[in-house]
Amino acid sequence: MAKKFFKVNDRQTLESLISDSRTKPVIIFKHSNTCGVSSSAYRELEKLDDQVNLVEVQSARDISRELASLTGVEHETPQVIILRNGKAVWNISHFGIRAAEVMKAVQSYT
Repeated sequence: MAKKFFKVNDRQTLESLISDSRTKPVIIFKHSNTCGVSSSAYRELEKLDDQVNLVEVQSARDISRELASLTGVEHETPQVIILRNGKAVWNISHFGIRAAEVMKAVQSYT
């Protein structure tokens, strides 16, 4: 896994990211390691310079559900959610996941 990807495996880490979003946009990527579309989205996100917080749905189902519950963003995989000030401010899924679009969204919430 690329260094810019940070695995989110527990509630404490998720809460820390929500807290971090109070000072900057936080990118969360829900990823399935068995899905071709998700693999394509992963390759897109490798192009980003920013940290991408990775929720691998096979190994972190509880975190994925908790994220959907906390943000009100219905679960999809693959999916990118940007948090700002503790809330989901932008999201996209499947073939809509493009590095340029994610960066544009991050910059608009900086």
